[in-house]
Amino acid sequence: MKIIKVNFFGLITALAFYSAVYASTNTIDDSAALGTLKTGKAVFLVDIGDPVKLNFYLEIIQGTHKGMISQGVTPDFILVYIGPSVKYLTATPSAETEKLAGAVLMDIETNIEALARLGIRQEVCAVATRVFGIENKSVFADLTLVADGFISLIGYQAQGYHLVPVF
Repeated sequence: MKIIKVNFFGLITALAFYSAVYASTNTIDDSAALGTLKTGKAVFLVDIGDPVKLNFYLEIIQGTHKGMISQGVTPDFILVYIGPSVKYLTATPSAETEKLAGAVLMDIETNIEALARLGIRQEVCAVATRVFGIENKSVFADLTLVADGFISLIGYQAQGYHLVPVF
């Protein structure tokens, strides 16, 4: 009986060792894509009409920011909100938007604040606010209103930012 316990303990120890070695040699990362990149310049085009999906992607972008840092790359991110996304970026949403979005509106605002704390610039297209009836003065404080989100995208891409469409 004592021999079985020793062998069982040996087996468990060997499996733990193998798992640690296997995990360390099979790290999941983005080294092939990142190569020797020091700064990751990205402009995210955010055009999402579903508030739950919008909130989900705001969280994903925070994770992408963290992931780049953990892989030794300094993220330089800009978000440009266009289209129906702007309905959820205001301190005074319409009754219809409140009914549709419910409690996720507070989560969206919290995630916008979290992105701002990370140093991520966030712009809101004034064409979209006009189209969707959003008062420009009601846009969240952490957001910058720009005349035209498409112009921002063109300008940032000309400055070396890479487009990441989020639909």
